[in-house]
Amino acid sequence: MAEYVYRSEQPASREALYTWHARPGAVERLLPPWMELELLEREGAGEGDRVVLDCRVGPRRIRWVARHEAPAPPARIALTQEEGPFASWRRTQSFAEGGAMEDRVRYEPPLGGLIAGRIRAELERVFRFRHRRAREDLLRGAAHADRPRLTVAITGASGLVGRQLTAFLRAGGHRVIPAVRRAARLGELRWSTEAGLLEPERAGALDAVIHLAGANLAEAPWTGARKAELVRSRVEGTAALARSLAALPRPPGVLISASAVGYYGDRGDSPLNEDSPRGEGFLAALCERWEAACEPAREAGIRVVNPRIGAVLTAAGGALRTMLLPAAAGLGGPLGSGRQVLSWVAMDDVLGGLLHALYCPELSGPVNLVAPTPVSQRALARTLGRVLGRPAILPVPAAALRLVAGRELAQELLLAGARVMPSRLQGSGFHFSYPELEGWLRMTLGRLPADLTATRGHTR
Repeated sequence: MAEYVYRSEQPASREALYTWHARPGAVERLLPPWMELELLEREGAGEGDRVVLDCRVGPRRIRWVARHEAPAPPARIALTQEEGPFASWRRTQSFAEGGAMEDRVRYEPPLGGLIAGRIRAELERVFRFRHRRAREDLLRGAAHADRPRLTVAITGASGLVGRQLTAFLRAGGHRVIPAVRRAARLGELRWSTEAGLLEPERAGALDAVIHLAGANLAEAPWTGARKAELVRSRVEGTAALARSLAALPRPPGVLISASAVGYYGDRGDSPLNEDSPRGEGFLAALCERWEAACEPAREAGIRVVNPRIGAVLTAAGGALRTMLLPAAAGLGGPLGSGRQVLSWVAMDDVLGGLLHALYCPELSGPVNLVAPTPVSQRALARTLGRVLGRPAILPVPAAALRLVAGRELAQELLLAGARVMPSRLQGSGFHFSYPELEGWLRMTLGRLPADLTATRGHTR
């Protein structure tokens, strides 16, 4: 039987640590994004409650089921594997006075211990990440600890950002109501791009709505039919939602309706803020109409925020996940010339920025949700290569991108550049956890340096 232990000091009381880890959302927040894991079921943290994961181990997909032992609040949470990749596995989380947190894993490795060394290394990666993420989410929550918890409806809750935002808010003690297009289940609302909320009487007293739903901008190519679908889902859908919210007997206090930095078009290296004019092209015009579609909510007195979100980087999906395979093989390189500026943002800062916007009454209208340090495509490729320990010298020719993605999509999404700055967000007091690209890549890819304030150990 092997045992691994990781201890760190956290910026929270024993009770707050236990409460955060026991809430819905914490399990998903702590799943390492670089691993192919999907949370299928999470019943709770009481005795007998299950956590069910779908995980990829090599070429195989494995169902991993763990069951909670009797909890000991606020001191301990323990899980034991019932079904999964290990011969046996048990993890105990302990919380002590003063904010000390310990994870202790006792396990029998699979395959008779043939991959024991790899398991030890992966445990170190996983728990460095888990303790860092818990610390940062707790700090984000502490910034609003004196404010009431919110009831928030989210469209697009099943998307890349929506899944993490739902988990982040729930772990922070907020009530999240997914707004779905299918028949609504308990705890959900139904909406459509044609009519907005379809059963407004079920909405109850919403404090806020975060609107993330919309057809995928990166789906190629931008044919006439595809453009019409983008307009329908993003412009007409937003307008319908805004009208239905405005008609509620008690409208929510704030509507956060996503937009994109594509508003600025291809603008080279000149710094841009929220007052900069709209750029040229289909995407810029779409973003302008998308934001304007919120007007019925604004006229009803709802505070409307349009976060112009940059390229969201996370190992869990999106553009970064697409880049990982060639980059890990040493074939990662810049797109086109590599000179175009990428206004990127860490997934965790997207979540923190949206939470900040919920509570910040002076924020309204367009708000650039991007890191304060845009980088060139060439710098992105080189930084990713450095984090992975691989060269990044093979560019992807612009002609190839146009051939694969279509000329218009490639030009506006992949080959265009804009140096967008988060002026209003920083001016309202928001602090980025990951202002620098390399720091975030190391976090989301599990390549963090050792935390000198933490202690760890492994025994056999």
